[in-house]
Amino acid sequence: MFTPESRDRVLADLVAAARADSRISGAALTGSASVGRTDRWSDIDLALAVVTDRDEVRAEWTDRMYRSYGAVHHLDLDVFRVFLLADTLQVDIAFWPESEFGARGPKFRALFGESNELPQTPPPDAENLIGWAWLYALHARSSLARGRVWQAEYMISGMRDQVLALACLRHDVPAVQGRGMDDLPAHVVAPFSEALVRTTDPTELRRACGVVATLLLTEARFVDAALAARLSGPLRAITS
Repeated sequence: MFTPESRDRVLADLVAAARADSRISGAALTGSASVGRTDRWSDIDLALAVVTDRDEVRAEWTDRMYRSYGAVHHLDLDVFRVFLLADTLQVDIAFWPESEFGARGPKFRALFGESNELPQTPPPDAENLIGWAWLYALHARSSLARGRVWQAEYMISGMRDQVLALACLRHDVPAVQGRGMDDLPAHVVAPFSEALVRTTDPTELRRACGVVATLLLTEARFVDAALAARLSGPLRAITS
């Protein structure tokens, strides 16, 4: 198991390697460390500004992570290459073109190099979240009708996550990847405990889907009351 001290050593080594690489013109922290909010479980989020040979740099740094830091696997997630080390430390490294090196959100702190003024990444669109929620509801119904209870559970959980994201938008906390859900007011998040699927019994799945549908309409009214009114009839039909 990694420790904060071992994590800090890996980060320091990686930043030193970036400074020494002539193909890299800048480095920045982009996760919790960039805003001074690391804890025992925080990972490393490092963005690099690559001047040239970006594919070559990514390949060489990937080899370094396996050879020198005990990486056991990696995956590409959005702009980051995400590494799992043998001691369970997660290391996320972005290899940005130099022109794209800069803050797109509040979590960015340059360590060296010159950052660019870039447009900020917008939060999720509320109407799009509503659309995804009713789409999940439709697929939950068809899954149940076909006796596919695990698929139904997946759809209901997906529907619930969209509605929670709507609540996060309304309360101005992060609305992606569940990051703001625990920061919602207790009275807002409490009803969602009833939306959890407790078993794969079809009756229980229908109950949970109905709870999420009610919560969807509640949140949708804050976005567009007329849209919520239009959705109420179809949602009742879907979850009846």
